[in-house]
Amino acid sequence: MNAPATLQVQKLKRTPLYLVHRRLGAKLVEFAGWEMPVQYRGVIEEHLAVRGRAGLFDVSHMGEVEVRGRGALDLCQMLTANDLSRLQHGQAQYNLLLNEQGGIIDDVVIYPLEADHILICVNASNTDKDFDWIKKRSGGSAEVENTSSHYIQLALQGPLAEKILQRLTRLRLEVIKPFHFLFGEVGGIHSLVARTGYTGEDGFEIFCDPTQGQKLWGALMDAGSEHGLQPAGLGARDTLRLESAFPLYGHELDDSTTPLESRLEWVVKFSKGNFLGREDLLRQKQQGVQRKLVGLEMSEPGIARSHYPILKQGERLGDVTSGTKSPTLGRAIALGYVRAEHAAVGNSVEVEIRDRRVGARIVPLPFYRRQPVEVKAKGGE
Repeated sequence: MNAPATLQVQKLKRTPLYLVHRRLGAKLVEFAGWEMPVQYRGVIEEHLAVRGRAGLFDVSHMGEVEVRGRGALDLCQMLTANDLSRLQHGQAQYNLLLNEQGGIIDDVVIYPLEADHILICVNASNTDKDFDWIKKRSGGSAEVENTSSHYIQLALQGPLAEKILQRLTRLRLEVIKPFHFLFGEVGGIHSLVARTGYTGEDGFEIFCDPTQGQKLWGALMDAGSEHGLQPAGLGARDTLRLESAFPLYGHELDDSTTPLESRLEWVVKFSKGNFLGREDLLRQKQQGVQRKLVGLEMSEPGIARSHYPILKQGERLGDVTSGTKSPTLGRAIALGYVRAEHAAVGNSVEVEIRDRRVGARIVPLPFYRRQPVEVKAKGGE
């Protein structure tokens, strides 16, 4: 008789800042195989700190895949929807890895470090999948390496982010436009500094060597202490991105979802020529999509959560993908897919919440949009 098999419990991964989070009293949870801080003082407090001042996130669980060699650009062009050839030096790009049917393997940010060296920042839950996908299709035309262990990544987000970061670097942050990046010293640490983020606020994402992670975190927190900088966890990151209607992989996006359905048609550049999934996407564009991602605002008390049914006169139109009560707006909001013919703004629908049908309406997206900072003219008001 065979001995019973021993259950293998996979150990959660931890970022180099794990002990920092423990010292700060963070509530730690499992996320995509990582033990990550979901909150420190509270999700709402951290959310409002980012909207009003600044918050600092450890996002070192995000993955990095690097593609090198003469075939690097051609390989990335073939596997993604956006046009990398349009990028100028120091410019980053939001992009989508696609499968043969035009489904979204992942949404990524691409940093062309040199003409033949491309850094792809991928979602934590998809790191191995993305690396295997790119490697398998490289055909030896380029070197593909999973370099996730080579970086930590911190996100400094909020209207005071530039003021805080400028105290630690000689880089002229005001010249870094959104989705642009520079290399330079931050607190004496060699870093890649990008004006990118996932909160809807101004801010920066900073990459550096993992051995310097705690030093960089400490320097940023010290520099921001007088400006009300707070550590922020994944809970606030989720409510912030939802207010800005940024999709989350595994909720709004997956391998069976196309950019045309998910409000990401603007990413797809058919003019760049052949790429994976192009013909299927062109066919879908010509025929029209069957479903669309929409924004919902609850008109009756209740919070819509992922997978809750969306109804119209008892008929199921689709499902909620993400939902919360917006700390900024003070009302319950959600994203979800509905049949295309019911996706018009203003349409009244219902969300089934624990066997109770609760009124909602389809509203324009995003729910929240950052107001541009007013710049006073020199010499006057």
